[in-house]
Amino acid sequence: MLANRMPAVLLASHDPALLACVEPVLTASSVKPHLVLSAEAAVSVLTGPTPPDLSLLDVELPGMEDGRLLSQVRSCVGGHRLPIVLLADEPTPEWMNRLAEGTLDDLIPRSTTMPHWRLRLGAALRTFHRMRQLELLRESAALSAQTDVLTGVYNRATLLSMLFRETDRVQRMKTPLCLMLLDLDDFGHWNMRLGTEVCDDLLCQTVERMLRLLRTYDLLGRAGKDEFLVVLPGCDRISAVMLAERLRQDAFSTPFHAAGQSIRLSACFGIASSEGRSPVVVLREAEQALQQAKETGPESIQFCGIASQTLAGPVAFLSPSSGDELLAW
Repeated sequence: MLANRMPAVLLASHDPALLACVEPVLTASSVKPHLVLSAEAAVSVLTGPTPPDLSLLDVELPGMEDGRLLSQVRSCVGGHRLPIVLLADEPTPEWMNRLAEGTLDDLIPRSTTMPHWRLRLGAALRTFHRMRQLELLRESAALSAQTDVLTGVYNRATLLSMLFRETDRVQRMKTPLCLMLLDLDDFGHWNMRLGTEVCDDLLCQTVERMLRLLRTYDLLGRAGKDEFLVVLPGCDRISAVMLAERLRQDAFSTPFHAAGQSIRLSACFGIASSEGRSPVVVLREAEQALQQAKETGPESIQFCGIASQTLAGPVAFLSPSSGDELLAW
């Protein structure tokens, strides 16, 4: 962000007179100048991991024809906004066209006097700063539209959209895919007993624990108040049930801590296999499996009507010497 650090400006020119004129202006403007003397060096900087906030390219820069330089830079940075100002004595029709189409952001005559350099560079930096702020706002709005406000995982609509994409891949590649729905047992009880704020904290802790156990390419979303949907690419029935067992043991066996209290949570799991079928059908099967698991009892796991063995009481496998005063009922 330009507001938080010194802006970096690339000055690419082989003309000693131009460098001598522009560099002092950049330094006096609280700008960090980066000088290069060839087109090859300019491309290396522009396409590097930390590109400059503004680039000044001399039209007489040796080593590469200017049109090729601009095309190469634009293709390498992809969709990132990289402001480029061309220094040219004669604004030819070609450069004016590039300016109109957005390949260039500005044209400054190489013969510009020193007082005008400060004005032109200041205007270019302010324009870039406003554009960057607008891009960040757009990215933030797009992210907010895709994620659950409380937990930060995908919301239901976004996850279902991604599920259709994953199903297309299953149909093409003939690979396995499973859906897992999990619902926190009796969460309404905790909501009435502890209040909304504490339970919101518990939901966030639940997500953190689940994410530690999921693979980087698994998709996790919040499907309801206390219900989560996990899309498991490349995961067959056996692996999905094993993952549910691991979540049941590793994510929920340790007490949660909120509002100075130790709280025992558990969950039921419903799993369904895609087999390339419509996501709507598979999701319905997962919902049916989850409902059957909830009817079986807390901490049950069910795969399309085939239930696994249920555990004993909800706190039976907790160590009696844990030292936690658990809220259990």
